[in-house]
Amino acid sequence: MTRLNPQTTPRHQLRAEKARRNKEAAVNAFIGKKAEIDEMLARLQRLSDDHFNAHPDELNWGHVGTLEHYASLLKRITDSAFGEGEYAE
Repeated sequence: MTRLNPQTTPRHQLRAEKARRNKEAAVNAFIGKKAEIDEMLARLQRLSDDHFNAHPDELNWGHVGTLEHYASLLKRITDSAFGEGEYAE
């Protein structure tokens, strides 16, 4: 990639190029974070499909408490994402 020479390039071109690079960096960062979230969601789905590694004969209130904790954390995320709960306007 050719960089613009700040000594010979008009300021508006320099600003436009900086804005373009900044936007490209933001898009790349967004895609990277979305991929991280997608992987976390896929792992959680696999764990849920396996009943959170809990076996029916071994279930106790500790397992319920663990799921309650997970649910409360996920609720904070969904409330924020969908403007619900404490994030409702």
